[in-house]
Amino acid sequence: MSSSRADPGDLEDAEVIARSVTSPDRFSAIFDRHAAHIHRYLVRRIGPAAAEDALGETFLVAFRKREGYDTERRDARPWLYGIATNLVAQRRRDEVRELKLREALGPPLDEEGHAERVADQVTAEAMGKLLDSALAELADGDRDTLTLFAGEGLSYEEIAAALDIPLGTVRSRLNRARRKVREALGRPDTTTSKEISTHG
Repeated sequence: MSSSRADPGDLEDAEVIARSVTSPDRFSAIFDRHAAHIHRYLVRRIGPAAAEDALGETFLVAFRKREGYDTERRDARPWLYGIATNLVAQRRRDEVRELKLREALGPPLDEEGHAERVADQVTAEAMGKLLDSALAELADGDRDTLTLFAGEGLSYEEIAAALDIPLGTVRSRLNRARRKVREALGRPDTTTSKEISTHG
């Protein structure tokens, strides 16, 4: 009887989630443990303004799906990253469509002085825009895998769990994403290749 009243802080994620099926308030322990990590990931992916809403949505989806959680996975963080990644993908598809539309339309015609100021700003931000464009051109799966690896520090195994893909797929996605970003930036591969080759 004492174990049924154990402090959620003493239980693994899988046990907390299992108990939250009949005691929903227990799920708050999952938020307390992992919200900061998921929020940081969302900020990297979609910026601080959108991250707040996406964080709440991530945990709302997780709460609704908690009954189907695989309790063999003791740590819930990869599961939460997977949910967050799916939400980001929905937003990203809209952003990519908007980006392509703006590129197709081109910049608006304006006076020469304004055009010069825009050119200066574009030059100053060139590398940042180039990287954003390179990431936007990656396939969704490749971009998700690269961000979880480089931005969140997940291992190959954790990424495989988060995205529900085989370990070999994680490796191939990282290699492909790294190569495409390197080509877009026009830079030789240096530390990233060493890091990826030894991380798994």
